[in-house]
Amino acid sequence: MAGATGLVGQAVLARLLADKRYTAVHCVGRRAPEQQDPRLVVHLTKFFKDFVAPPVDEVFIALGTTIKVAGSRAAFEAVDLDAVLTLARAGRAGGASRLGVVSAMGANPRSPLFYNRVKGVMEAAISGLGYTTVVIARPALLTGDRTALKQSQRAGEQWAARAFKCLSPLLPANYRPIAAQQVALALVDTLQSARAGRHLLLSADMAQHQATSPCA
Repeated sequence: MAGATGLVGQAVLARLLADKRYTAVHCVGRRAPEQQDPRLVVHLTKFFKDFVAPPVDEVFIALGTTIKVAGSRAAFEAVDLDAVLTLARAGRAGGASRLGVVSAMGANPRSPLFYNRVKGVMEAAISGLGYTTVVIARPALLTGDRTALKQSQRAGEQWAARAFKCLSPLLPANYRPIAAQQVALALVDTLQSARAGRHLLLSADMAQHQATSPCA
């Protein structure tokens, strides 16, 4: 699990730890998550390229930033493309056959928009790493409490969330804001049950997802 201190990632980690079928959950990142569990193993690293994954069955990656936060296009690409690929390769080397990744609506390797193009290139690259099952979540605007995660609320996201809330009934389902927790639940549950192949989850799919109860 990578990105566990983020908006979607913390919900993914909570879902994994609630499922007693997992004997261990390995979390890699620059900061330790707040969750605690005897099965949680935290791997702190400044450089993802140095991470060597232990034997694992599944990989979940919820890494993501913005150009504004990263500081440049190159820094953004280093996180949303390079780091994602590095960790996906590490998980595959550790024996994982199933991969779940959080991407973004509009991801397209041929997009004229830099953000969407990077996400599209990432999706194409991870799909060629040899995983038996790949599940890619493409949420629209994410909603959730960033301050609880010690992250600054993004002014643009706040404005857009208010605007989209008013317009939501008029918007196509895939363009409506979606709660980060709903994305996490759909990603985890789908990866656990999906057949071999590449599966895309759009916001409409995730909004309709009915969470299954983890094994007690």
